[in-house]
Amino acid sequence: MEDTILYGQSVGSGPTLELAIRLPHLRAVVLHSPILSGLRVVYQVKRTLWFDIYKNIDKIPLVNCPVLVIHGTEDDVVNFSHGKRLWELCKEKYEPLWIKGGNHCNLELFPEYLRNLRKFILAIEKLQRPCNGLDLKPNGQSHQAPNNADQNEEKSRPSTDYKDKGRPSFGHKEKSRLSTDSRDKARASIDKREKSRRSTDRHMKARNSTDHLERARKSFDRLGDMVRSVGLCNVDCLRQTAAEVTYRMK
Repeated sequence: MEDTILYGQSVGSGPTLELAIRLPHLRAVVLHSPILSGLRVVYQVKRTLWFDIYKNIDKIPLVNCPVLVIHGTEDDVVNFSHGKRLWELCKEKYEPLWIKGGNHCNLELFPEYLRNLRKFILAIEKLQRPCNGLDLKPNGQSHQAPNNADQNEEKSRPSTDYKDKGRPSFGHKEKSRLSTDSRDKARASIDKREKSRRSTDRHMKARNSTDHLERARKSFDRLGDMVRSVGLCNVDCLRQTAAEVTYRMK
């Protein structure tokens, strides 16, 4: 972008300035019959409103390269005051071109137009070009640059030492991991013991329930034996009584 010169005419001055504030390494900008803003062409407003378009009045102070403003004094479309005000707000002013008697669409017909435009381009070519965004320096300072680089490199070396000092932290992390593993193992062994105890309790409960069932079965068996013995006793008693009655009858 070091060899680029933007040129905007009339309404085109809006997109031109919008692009100029986005490109930091432009050589120059030329504004031909520019406008302060879209709304200011029709109405005289003192401040920029939010719905206005092409707000050149707010963008021109942000342009960081030389700006040539060309405007006709008899412009009946965009008043001459627009160009004059934009030139006053420029950060890097270049001698403007006010064409006396010039209208909005006939400035190219005046001899001073091409003459001043060529003069501006030649002046821009003679200006010192930026080198990657840095100003060129005398030879004496350029020879000192490697020393500064060496000093910066020397200053950057202690950072490696800090990195080396930071390495033992991995040992601490390893110890922490081992301690975590030991805690997990201990927790696992406790869980196994708990499961074993619970299984033992369940086995004991099952055996106790079996014992109770066995005892109940035995008690029923004894009860049956008792009932049978009582029944037999009653039968024998009845047999003896019947024999006695028969004997007496005889």
